[in-house]
Amino acid sequence: MSWNKRYEREEYLFGTAPADYLVRYAPVLPSRARVLCVADGEGRNSVYLASLGHEVTAFDPAPAAVEKARKLAARKGVHVAFNIAGIEDWDWTAQFDAVVGIFIQFVGPKWRARLFTQLAGAVKPGGLLLLHGYAPRQVEYGTGGPGDARNMYDDALLRAAFEGWQIDTLRDYDAMVDEGEGHYGKSALVDFVARKP
Repeated sequence: MSWNKRYEREEYLFGTAPADYLVRYAPVLPSRARVLCVADGEGRNSVYLASLGHEVTAFDPAPAAVEKARKLAARKGVHVAFNIAGIEDWDWTAQFDAVVGIFIQFVGPKWRARLFTQLAGAVKPGGLLLLHGYAPRQVEYGTGGPGDARNMYDDALLRAAFEGWQIDTLRDYDAMVDEGEGHYGKSALVDFVARKP
């Protein structure tokens, strides 16, 4: 089933509350930061960041998701620059104070290396990259995410991909996740926050 089909429903697949990860690490962002939210889905994370006073740009390839994100932003009384685009056709030349990627593990190792390069390029010098996703053992838990452990994050992968960056947080842990129907149950999670040199 395509992502657009998954989002063509009245309910929000991942809920409307921001990811716990984002609530935990949003305080590291500078005041009124320019933030890019990658593959933002129905807008729960971008809308939350806008509610904190940040200037937020977000994109997702699914028109149904972006439409729901716009409705969520209107309900919350905030502005987000929403765009319908995939990672393959997003203009990665603009730089931001922070780039946020939450559960964007829909690509395998070959494309992921390119994506990580694009994410890094979109962060201005001294800016932050915030990544949150699943560790390989998540496949055993089956409570969200792709079914291929090669798509997941681990310590060595992230350190190698962002060599030379100042890593503020790199944490691998299990936790109960309750983020709508799409993410529910015991989950193997990885938190990553790094500053570009």
